[in-house]
Amino acid sequence: MIEKLVRRRFPIGAELIGDGAAHFRVWAPKAERIDLVIESSAEANARREFHPLDPELDGYFSGTAAAQPGTLYRFRVNGGAPFYPDPASRYQPEGPHRSSAVVDPAQFSWTDDGWRGVTMHGQVLYEMHVGTFTREGTWRAAMRELPELARIGITVIEMMPVADFAGEFGWGYDGVDLFAPTRLYGAPDDLRAFINEAHRVGIGVILDVVYNHLGPEGNYLREFSADYFTDRYKNEWGDPLNFDGPNSGPVREFFITNARYWIDEFHFDGFRFDATQQIFDTSDDYIVAAIGRAAREAAGERSIILIAENEPQQTRIVRKQEEGGYGLDGLWNDDWHHSAIVALTGRSEAYYTDYGGTPQEFISAAKYGYLYQGQRYEWQDQPRGTPGFGIAPEAFIAFIENHDQISNCAFGRRVRVQTSAGKYRALTALMLLGPATPLLFQGQEFGATTPFIYFNDSSGDLRDAIRKGRFEFLKQFPSVAGAQAETQLPIPCARETFEQSKLDFSEREKCREIYDLHRDLLKLRREDSRFAEQKPHGVDGAVLTEDALVLRYFGAGGDDRLLVINLGKLIRLRRLPEPLLAPPAGSQWKTIWTSESPRYGGPGAADIVTEKGWTLPAEAAAVLRPSR
Repeated sequence: MIEKLVRRRFPIGAELIGDGAAHFRVWAPKAERIDLVIESSAEANARREFHPLDPELDGYFSGTAAAQPGTLYRFRVNGGAPFYPDPASRYQPEGPHRSSAVVDPAQFSWTDDGWRGVTMHGQVLYEMHVGTFTREGTWRAAMRELPELARIGITVIEMMPVADFAGEFGWGYDGVDLFAPTRLYGAPDDLRAFINEAHRVGIGVILDVVYNHLGPEGNYLREFSADYFTDRYKNEWGDPLNFDGPNSGPVREFFITNARYWIDEFHFDGFRFDATQQIFDTSDDYIVAAIGRAAREAAGERSIILIAENEPQQTRIVRKQEEGGYGLDGLWNDDWHHSAIVALTGRSEAYYTDYGGTPQEFISAAKYGYLYQGQRYEWQDQPRGTPGFGIAPEAFIAFIENHDQISNCAFGRRVRVQTSAGKYRALTALMLLGPATPLLFQGQEFGATTPFIYFNDSSGDLRDAIRKGRFEFLKQFPSVAGAQAETQLPIPCARETFEQSKLDFSEREKCREIYDLHRDLLKLRREDSRFAEQKPHGVDGAVLTEDALVLRYFGAGGDDRLLVINLGKLIRLRRLPEPLLAPPAGSQWKTIWTSESPRYGGPGAADIVTEKGWTLPAEAAAVLRPSR
């Protein structure tokens, strides 16, 4: 070993320290001895050098050895075999079962010094799975599309998990090397280049992180310590992580360091925390709040955004820490999605049971975010949600599609092919012009017809277990619960399932009307003072008929907007006993946008407001403003 005074940036992993050396540090309280194994290659017959690491307090081992960028290494525990990759490996060039590689983050030349980050206000999110976003499935290939995404109005990419995992394809939620960008999409510097280019064109990038479980294959943490996990809780997808039990301090440090690392070394603009309801911690400092604070500190003067997925709809997550909250910025709003799907498809089975897709639901969502804030929820036979009053509209994230919800259609069918063109245009307008923060799933902006199916390249017994588990999950939907449906479901481990899910960018032209619809709505959201405002209590609404609603956006001096949505047949309103339909004093309503435009495949615009009343076209949306 090389004796050298060391100043580390992070407490775990391999870090180059100059003069051809690197410092290695690992938490392994289970071991009496840890040897660093430097390898000449990843092959079984590689030449190896063994360097004993020095034991420290609290189960850490560390030491310095000759190394350079690309040096391969593993750890030997108690002199035995096999050797194991670094739990905090920065790169696994041959996957999670093989050697770790030393990485020099300073080799990449950033050009985003002027980038100040992002805040929640005014953002349009875009969920991306790098492996299916392009045919090549790499960060470098995805970079080509960034200028076009910026041009149409996307402001933040929400990148699905990239921590390395076993197999040749997958969604990323079974990551096992949480510090290692998966080799499937390129080298670590390719991810840096993607983010650098995104910042150049004005797009932020946040990372979907999975801090509730690790994948079942290639997870070697137990070889170093059983205390990474706990049996005191039940987790839907694997062993719960130990954030509040005995020996949990280094576990908390591991995940806090992971967040700091992504923000610092890759310039991510924040996180989306997967399934926070499965992140168990009863300590005084909830781990997600601690991670959030550490991430903001790592960002320095850059502003980042922190978003949570939380099935029970616990609004404490986005309340300020001084008010007893966890200090995050946003929450996925499943209520909005479920109402939209019922309205679009009539599908009211399984977890859609408690939604009607009615005008009142969309009005309530526009005003209050979540629909369920503590009332009884029939599907779960218990109360659902917590109060959301006082939370800014931008904190609630509305979507028609996301990775889970598309795949839960069993065959991964996109929503637009399950409904009429008119309804789809109208609900798209409601989402993109609503006061919540909208999220689009990759390809939705041009009406992609390619499916997004659940795929997971597992090996051995896991293949059958995952296939059976997938069918058991989908059995909650009676429409896919039959034996015949089971035989027809796509096989998750089949490469064909993965390949079918890749986008076809030629559909930008083939589906030009839908592309123009999204582009124009995003421009209206960005440039119109009322839709850009996202002002708390700035929107009210009224039910016009069982299929129609109006949202009124209030502005100074009567500079209001109306968003009228009709999801049913043509409606003629001769009686108008609704104050929200009244124009500001001295003015009349004028239509400034309609989904009926032939530009979007509609039949053509007609006057909504006439001398004899209002006429609402069937399955359409329109925006009106006062004209004097």
